Amino acid sequence: MSRLESEHYIAAFRIVRRLRALGHMAYFAGGCVRDLLLDVVPKDFDVATSATPESVLAAFPRTESVGAHFGVVLVIDHLAHERVTTEVATFRHDGAYTDGRRPDAVQFSMDPREDVLRRDFTINGLLLDAIAYEAGDRLEDCVLDYVGGRGDLHARLVRAIGEPKLRFAEDKLRMLRAVRFVARYASRGFSIERRTMDAIWQEAPSIHVVSAERVRDELTRILTEGGARRGLELLDETRLLVEVLPEVKRMQGVEQPPEYHPEGDVWVHTLMLLDELPAGASPTLAWGMLLHDVGKPATFTPPDPARAGDRIRFNGHVDVGVAVARTILTRLRFSNEECEQILALIKHHMQFGDVMQMKQSTLKRFLRLPKFDEHLALHRADCLSSHGKLDMYDYAKKHLEEMGEEQIRPALLLTGNDLIAAGYKPGPGFKAMLEAAEDAQLEGSVKTKKQALRLVNEMFPV
Repeated sequence: MSRLESEHYIAAFRIVRRLRALGHMAYFAGGCVRDLLLDVVPKDFDVATSATPESVLAAFPRTESVGAHFGVVLVIDHLAHERVTTEVATFRHDGAYTDGRRPDAVQFSMDPREDVLRRDFTINGLLLDAIAYEAGDRLEDCVLDYVGGRGDLHARLVRAIGEPKLRFAEDKLRMLRAVRFVARYASRGFSIERRTMDAIWQEAPSIHVVSAERVRDELTRILTEGGARRGLELLDETRLLVEVLPEVKRMQGVEQPPEYHPEGDVWVHTLMLLDELPAGASPTLAWGMLLHDVGKPATFTPPDPARAGDRIRFNGHVDVGVAVARTILTRLRFSNEECEQILALIKHHMQFGDVMQMKQSTLKRFLRLPKFDEHLALHRADCLSSHGKLDMYDYAKKHLEEMGEEQIRPALLLTGNDLIAAGYKPGPGFKAMLEAAEDAQLEGSVKTKKQALRLVNEMFPV
């Protein structure tokens, strides 16, 4: 990354320079340093400093005190018409954590080493002297490493700082964060260091003290930052999966008919599906992929020996899957909008099997589902993770592109007002009348309001 390529870098560097000019220590801290050493462009830059929150607030014209009690201030800058926010945290030593999330009290410090020792993992405990870096010194020579983070980056290890059980007792969410970092860097071969892994395995049942929202957000990051398959495997290996997503754990060992699923059981199929999920995918698509077959364990029906050629079946697995997924999404407190899309992905994922036999009206209604690109992406991954045939995907994609918005979602020929003007009394029957008129319009059998009204008159005499 060019040093001046990122506006977040520029904003953070200005903060460090200003604080240093005022006589304070100030460094880039945490994930941005890790990513720079991995030659990954950081998403943002955080600053750690010896300056107290009051000093930080006084040093910059635009700030927000979001966590001054914990030493955190947001410094706001505007670069190229973009609002850039940088988190600036005072060196600190944390007191006891009685809620498994935040320290009860903190003590500000003048020692950067003391600040690093309170952090979660060694690869996140690195500091960078941005002034020396900007002056042209080698990146590696500008890094302050009190916990062996550079060595663990080289060894591709996620290791807790200090005693792992203590780090996880302080904030239980760190167990999921360990999985996330391994998943994010799955292509680089990262793993969890043995003692850290042992501590997660022992402490996994205590994850329930973490709020549902924080668990949800961390799981979503595991699924969307890259390496979703590795993330799911590691959730299982750490015993976290059975704690946070027991419904997904139940997919393991659920056999599928080999003629349709030569890849293996529902768990293996889901892992392969997640292999198709790119970094940066939307949360709704990621959760739709994870949960699309969550109804299969409850609907597994073995072959009937009395019926020659019978096979494994999952009758009603879509409806059951929608119900199970709704329970999961409610438990994790997803928004109504997110729930609606994820459940729609599950509900409609089997409809692709009928796409070539659909009437024009049915096909058009299918293709105009909200965010249909996600339905396509799920179906494509579903096929590639089983039989490998993309006929129905290609058919749906081709018709979506050829028809265009005007054919799929045309302006309606008839409205309720038209029915009232034609002498119909408003009531529950209006829905069936309007749907019949729209179906005919989508089929192309009626093209004018007059024709649509004639059709309704014939089907629903006044």
